Amino acid sequence: MAIDGWVSWKFVEPTGLVLYAVAFYIVIIQRSLRLSHDYTDYSSSRRLVGLREGWMGHRLNDLSDSQWRNFRENLAILTIVFGVFMLLAYLLRKKLHLKWRGMSIVWLLLSLSYISYLHGAWYEVTFVCHIYPCYCDTELLVGKVILRMISFAYDHYWAHTSYVDQKEKSVYGERFSFETYLCYLIYAPLYIAGPIISFNSFSSQLDVPNKNYSAGRVAWYCIRWILSLFLMELMTHFFYYNAFAISGLWMYLSPLEVFIVGYGVLNFMWLKFFLIWRYFRFWALVGGIEAPENMPRCINNCYSLETFWKSWHASFNKWLVRYMYIPLGGSKRKLLNVWVIFTFVAIWHDLEWKLISWAWLTCLFFVPEIIAKSVLNSFQPRDAFGQFILREISAICGAVTISCLMIANLVGYVIGPSGVDWLISRMLRKDGLPTVFGIFLSFYVGTKLMFYIRDARSNHP
Repeated sequence: MAIDGWVSWKFVEPTGLVLYAVAFYIVIIQRSLRLSHDYTDYSSSRRLVGLREGWMGHRLNDLSDSQWRNFRENLAILTIVFGVFMLLAYLLRKKLHLKWRGMSIVWLLLSLSYISYLHGAWYEVTFVCHIYPCYCDTELLVGKVILRMISFAYDHYWAHTSYVDQKEKSVYGERFSFETYLCYLIYAPLYIAGPIISFNSFSSQLDVPNKNYSAGRVAWYCIRWILSLFLMELMTHFFYYNAFAISGLWMYLSPLEVFIVGYGVLNFMWLKFFLIWRYFRFWALVGGIEAPENMPRCINNCYSLETFWKSWHASFNKWLVRYMYIPLGGSKRKLLNVWVIFTFVAIWHDLEWKLISWAWLTCLFFVPEIIAKSVLNSFQPRDAFGQFILREISAICGAVTISCLMIANLVGYVIGPSGVDWLISRMLRKDGLPTVFGIFLSFYVGTKLMFYIRDARSNHP
């Protein structure tokens, strides 16, 4: 009987969770549409900025994010440039039977012409800053090149020592040539936005192009990207989340509406970087270079900080683990290493107080998660009731983690450090407490749904 009851509960619970999730997103969509409508009234003094004429149903398009706006506007010319580059590289490889050294020279010349054009060597205006005002800061471009320099230095050092690389096969000798090094630093498809790839992996694929992606798989990758682009267009035409953050109108919203805007901005950012990173990774795949995939997991399917950051800028995470976390002592000094690494990440992006605040808030939330995960992993339930208790505790911890993640990103990308006091006082008011409870309940339900998704994948790999 107990077993039958447990099986019945395993069916009833996910059904209830799904129904709650459907109701949750209906409310989110309805309130988002109302917000977007109410604050696009041009007769009102409280008006959203950054909206442009759209092409869907006479609606305005949220192009308040300069990085996304300029990428979108210059997508056609970028596609033509990379298409020509890939065709030239393919024909030269086939006709001249080029290997790693020859392809290093080919891509070095193509990349030099590419960055000369981007940096305005042929024009007075720095074209790269027109396309990527967020990425094109000299500090960020230099920062990406420095990451590649560090990768080359580490891989070169490890190749000439007794160090055994557990993750990648080292390349040796003449592969560390000067032309290959320069090609790696400025390889056109990955120059501006990445994803980040180690020197070992890059050099080996110059010689033998990746075989994990067939032509059909690369084509399907492109189709999925186009569908994701259409999803972004739908989002920016109907939900003006980023415009609310840019305009500073969140101060006039109710606690529920502040949550909706923060949640929407986080999803907008995820989809924006998803499209930008995968666009350049697609062209690298066409050229025979398989870089690590950023955003391998949907943002709404992460219930721990560790999983979230492994899935966000995944290639940068792998770089940090390989070249910082392990040399700093790895898991033996995990509680200390997270502070060093997240501070480095914040400073690497930009020396801004709100990014430092974001990094330290994330670490502050990360430490309890590490401790809680260690305690829960040591607990081994012996019966169904013990499994139920462990699952409930894990779901509550997951809800707390998602709440902390929301707070950290609200501070980092919406309200800033100066808005923390306002957020706390607003949420602790009489009308804010029910919202706080509802948000936490929603995160709890979402975490349990993620558990079921995880179980389904483990049972049907």
